Amino acid sequence: MNYDNNIPSPCFIVEEQLLRQNLKTIKGVAERADVEIILALKAFAMWKLFPIIKEYFSHTTASSLGEARLSVDKFGSKAHLYAPVYTDSEFDELADCSTHITFNSLSQFNKYYYRTQNKAISCGLRINPEVSVVATDLYNPAKAGSRLGIVAEQLPDELPEGIEGLHFHVLCENSSFDLEKVLLAVSQKFHKQLLQVKWLNMGGGHLITRKGYNINHLVEVLSAFKQKYPHLHIILEPGAAFVWQTGVLKATVEDIVENHGIRTAMLDVSFACHMPDCLEMPYQPAIRGAESVEQDSVSSANVYRIGGTSCLSGDFVGSWAFDSPLSVGGTIIFEDMIHYTTVKTTMFNGVSHPSMGMIKENGEFVLLKQFTHHDYFARMC
Repeated sequence: MNYDNNIPSPCFIVEEQLLRQNLKTIKGVAERADVEIILALKAFAMWKLFPIIKEYFSHTTASSLGEARLSVDKFGSKAHLYAPVYTDSEFDELADCSTHITFNSLSQFNKYYYRTQNKAISCGLRINPEVSVVATDLYNPAKAGSRLGIVAEQLPDELPEGIEGLHFHVLCENSSFDLEKVLLAVSQKFHKQLLQVKWLNMGGGHLITRKGYNINHLVEVLSAFKQKYPHLHIILEPGAAFVWQTGVLKATVEDIVENHGIRTAMLDVSFACHMPDCLEMPYQPAIRGAESVEQDSVSSANVYRIGGTSCLSGDFVGSWAFDSPLSVGGTIIFEDMIHYTTVKTTMFNGVSHPSMGMIKENGEFVLLKQFTHHDYFARMC
């Protein structure tokens, strides 16, 4: 795809054709395995694209009042809700926006359960099977001492009245084989409780649309679990899988600086503001027409650090070998920048968000949102 001058810079760009391919793949899994799959808004919340998603899926999962209201107001359905902690000031409105509410602890359930009654809400508890398959601690909910979920030894054999479901979330861009390991631990540690509930939410992190993901094995794993617990309604809530490799972040080279033999291409985007996972995780994003290299100072005219536009000294990722020398005004395309990236942007330094747009199936570009300094003013009040 050629992202020409008709598309502003910087800009997040979703391709409708690729999005629909993912949606069809995920819907196929739901139908084959006879499970419910819902969209995790924490990974993707571009509500102007919700009409496309709603052609395939009916529900979302939310983890805050903002997401719950987004589900009701823009997606058109109440949410499956989980948050690590609820507050008195927000809980009643959260309940009004939800069909399911999962509590992170027994104490939170005991505090708020009475406020869910007479509202057609199904309540559940988050469990922690203490099985770690996530390599990065920042994203690992099952590491020792985790604040997320109830471990088996803290959960009574007989669940409190009002608990209709259990929920675990210990995956992050993982495979069906990782899920299989987790389910073995869940069934071993929580078998008694599973027999008492109506539904089991297996959380997110199922990267169903990644190339090489074994969909047949996933269906087999889910089907086997359903045979063991035929009374359970199974729910999966992936986020990244919905928009995995469906779009890019377009940026422009605004300057090239050099210091001690290290050339840095200065862009109109920021890793700190627009791609924070690159610094937090950290991970190297894929850049079209470039290859990540080990050393900063390489004797090649085509090797550059990639520098962001904020004043944070560490707002860069390096180093990259390009097919040809970069020049001011040139375009840089960051691949696969729609999941999480679009919802984690900040306005540090008053740096504006990139625009948001979509390339329709007929190739037409549609600008969905363009940000200005007024958005910064509104946030800072």
